[in-house]
Amino acid sequence: CFTYICNMSKAEKNFIHLCNPHLEKMQEDILYHFALGTGTHDLPALFGDVKFVCVGGSPSRMKAFITYIAGELGLGSPGSEHPNICAGTDRYAMYKVGPVLSVSHGMGIPSISIMLHELIKLLHHAKCSNVTIIRIGTSGGIGLEPGSVVITRKSVDATFKPQFEQVILGKSVIRSTDLDEQLAKELMQCSKEINEFNTVIGNTMCTLDFYEGQGRLDGAICLYTKEEKLQYLREAFESGVRNIEMESSVFAAMCNLSGVKAAVVCVTLLDRLKGDQISSSHDVLVEYQQRPQKLVGYFIKKRLGKV
Repeated sequence: CFTYICNMSKAEKNFIHLCNPHLEKMQEDILYHFALGTGTHDLPALFGDVKFVCVGGSPSRMKAFITYIAGELGLGSPGSEHPNICAGTDRYAMYKVGPVLSVSHGMGIPSISIMLHELIKLLHHAKCSNVTIIRIGTSGGIGLEPGSVVITRKSVDATFKPQFEQVILGKSVIRSTDLDEQLAKELMQCSKEINEFNTVIGNTMCTLDFYEGQGRLDGAICLYTKEEKLQYLREAFESGVRNIEMESSVFAAMCNLSGVKAAVVCVTLLDRLKGDQISSSHDVLVEYQQRPQKLVGYFIKKRLGKV
């Protein structure tokens, strides 16, 4: 699939590529978890103008983002409601304004993987071109002050390898987790122009859970010492890791296979070298969570020539 993408013409690379020959034989494609489908919806009419897709964990955060970006782009009247396009299901939420699509993906690799399969198919069926997908979210930092924003260079696994491993038909399949280098640099330049919060480019460690997989001491089960935890996190830092979350590896792998330019932009809620529990006030956390939105919002405005 990767070789096929490399051999495509420049014009072909502008479109979403599906690494699945079986789809061509289907008369209808039901995007079950979105409550959408090629037989029930005119996907090109609904989504054909999409150029930017922003995905994040919670539905409320993605609704807040679409409201924010609508205001930044001057689309719609202030205070206007943006309907949930996926109202027919309670799995994910989806909002759209102009060329921007905002989609929730839930928590962890399985949840975002399901969403991405259907999102990528949706963009393909809608005949979208030159699409950029950005995950905006929260994370635990390593060696950074809380509130710092990390633009991911590479997503690495819990052994610090830049790969996503999945068992398919009983066999282990390893895929690359590289992200678009130029896009990361462009986002970093946008942060410098905003000049409101600390931003770095670094590796992001993607784990399978929030507690033991991230070396926390406060879960229901913990059979390692504080010293072992700190040694592991220091090794992560020395390898280039600057934050930890639970979605970036499969996100990078799937976007790579589909020929989509992608980035991950996450704010750090705490420094894991100093603790495990998130103790900042609600107001502080809300402001932190707005930082990736501000950065990506500025990036979209700049791309559209509105800065």
